[in-house]
Amino acid sequence: MADDDGPLVGVLAIQGSVEEHVAVLAGLGARTREIRTPDGVAGIDGLVLPGGESTAMGIMTEGDGLWETIRAAVDGGLPVYGTCAGLVLLADRAIGQRDGGQPLIGGLDCDCCRNYFGAQVSSFEVPLAATGGASAEDAALVAKDYPAVFIRAPAILKVGKKCEALASVTVAPHASAAPAVKAFDGPAKPPKKKAKKQAAAEAAIPEREVVVAARQGNILVTAFHPELTDDTRWHDLFLAMVKKRTSG
Repeated sequence: MADDDGPLVGVLAIQGSVEEHVAVLAGLGARTREIRTPDGVAGIDGLVLPGGESTAMGIMTEGDGLWETIRAAVDGGLPVYGTCAGLVLLADRAIGQRDGGQPLIGGLDCDCCRNYFGAQVSSFEVPLAATGGASAEDAALVAKDYPAVFIRAPAILKVGKKCEALASVTVAPHASAAPAVKAFDGPAKPPKKKAKKQAAAEAAIPEREVVVAARQGNILVTAFHPELTDDTRWHDLFLAMVKKRTSG
């Protein structure tokens, strides 16, 4: 249950798993506010950007000043936690965007790929061993494997000098998301033959290690959905970042 003296955490409520994040945060003693307009950002102690569809979020907020307001708050040190689509929004560079690109908030020095692991049907859960970071509050993440739920998840392909990887997985990307895989050319083929060719293309993509959780100063991101599990360690870490700033 939320504590009357707990930190006030905003949850971007344009689209995505808003209620799930609100429930977890409230269970950990935080007060919450659903953010839909620039005015809602004022006075919050931290901000969560939930999973959903990053392109849709960008389109729905384009021109209203919300992204600019959030960007200014994050630049000013506001702790922010982006999950799945939220990771994409916080990345400085993203591939797999719609034609013409999409509005990003930025701040995280990394290259990410949208839908790296494939479509909804390619969703999966895996025990994830976090490597932990340099800060003391990261230590709890390495105590045991975390049940990471990936749903149309992005991945970080490259971290910059300022960005610290906290967890990674080794997997082949889905063919539709892999930058090195080109769309099939030529005349239409029967579905069975096309399916075989698609499967062969995916099998030919080499496995690589990609980052699925990272931190840079006041920014925390995960490619997976911690709000869909009973394990609150990633939310605990984020709230530790929030409390550290508010108490300082």
